[in-house]
Amino acid sequence: MSTQLHTPCDRGEATSRRGRAVAHPTWTVVATMLASSLAFIDGSVTNVALPTIGRDLGGGGADLSWTINAYLLPLAALLLLGGAAGDQFGRRRVLIGGIVLFALASVGCALAPGLLFLHLARAIQGIGAALLMPNSLGILGSSFEGEARGRAVGTWASAGAIASAIGPPVGGWLVEAVGWRAIFFLNLPVAAAAIAIALRYVEESAEGEGTLDWQGAALATAALGSLTWALTLWSTRHATTAPAWIGLGAGLAMFALFAWTERRLGERAMMPLALFASRPFVGLTVMTLLLYGALGGLIVLLPYLLIVGGGYTPLQAGLALLPFSIVIGAASRLTGRLTGRVGPRLPLTIGPIITGLGFALMLRADPTHSYWSSILPGIAAIALGMAFAVAPLTTAVLSSVDDRHTGTASGFNSATARTGGLIATAFAAAVIARRGAGLIEAFHIAAIVAAALALISGLVAFATLKE
Repeated sequence: MSTQLHTPCDRGEATSRRGRAVAHPTWTVVATMLASSLAFIDGSVTNVALPTIGRDLGGGGADLSWTINAYLLPLAALLLLGGAAGDQFGRRRVLIGGIVLFALASVGCALAPGLLFLHLARAIQGIGAALLMPNSLGILGSSFEGEARGRAVGTWASAGAIASAIGPPVGGWLVEAVGWRAIFFLNLPVAAAAIAIALRYVEESAEGEGTLDWQGAALATAALGSLTWALTLWSTRHATTAPAWIGLGAGLAMFALFAWTERRLGERAMMPLALFASRPFVGLTVMTLLLYGALGGLIVLLPYLLIVGGGYTPLQAGLALLPFSIVIGAASRLTGRLTGRVGPRLPLTIGPIITGLGFALMLRADPTHSYWSSILPGIAAIALGMAFAVAPLTTAVLSSVDDRHTGTASGFNSATARTGGLIATAFAAAVIARRGAGLIEAFHIAAIVAAALALISGLVAFATLKE
């Protein structure tokens, strides 16, 4: 991996956006990669372990979906606050705090006696991830500029893909050999290394530049929680009950109140509405929501389909996902360079379209048939399309704001992506509740929806981004 880091961290090009040379460019990238890899590893590993957790702790489709959403909900709602906290208290300081909280919550997950305790620990993990994710990108955004920043972000995205690739097979092996609780201990050595490197080599940035919007954070969390609860209730019962309508209405009302509050606070808001005056920024936001919503549903449902519908072991299901992460990891750095040369519009249009075609290929998915002919073609196409989108999307978002808002912008983009996954997982509960042929049929319907969302996201990028 060290070979991959030399180019983006060349001392002559690794300058901050203030024009000051970064003292330890290589270690700065390493620290941010390790920190963000915590979130990537945890997400990919937990998906593979879902059926085993369900058998051990009990619970139906809604309970298992909340094992994912208990983590995604605070992550999506508080990423904005996490970015603003980095701007206020210093990105390195908040990054380290988030890593510590994430590690402690991982121990809680491993020791959980029941689903309620597990969901609580997962929620605390989400809070830790909301602190570390935007500040890992914020540190890169403030440490590099120009093409060097594009390559650094591409390397960061590549490392996340590698972490996601390692997570499912290693996690699947641990589930089989030791038990599902062992997967959460995977986070501890990574967290320790990230903290040590950040303390020694990463420079502090943005200290005292922002404010904390606790009112906005509370409203965003309550709105997302209410909406997610309503969607999960509807998807598991296959009916729009009165509680579901009440939850949906309350969520939308709180979203409206959140927008009003952010407008009133102006530049002191954790999500300054002035950012939406930019057409490209709006386009990137819509694209992120659609594309990552489509992807989030697949990442949760495919391992479940293979294990429950096809009799795969957790290790086999983890290995089945390996091509996805390998392709993204191999290509993300190249697409980061491409974006620096041709701009984001072309890769962010082509990538989602290819991804949509990959989802369409998932209509052939049948866990009882050959993996090589029914599953792998769709995974490969989705991975190729996402490789075109991951690094260029991140770079485009960071470039769309000034220095003061890099933490807020990266937090908002990550929050949008996680919100898409949150909503998709809520709907995925309807698929998880199925068995036999009904499970395969429901998965195919989800694949059609995902294909449409991905194709629309590519068209949005083409229509809103500049040449």
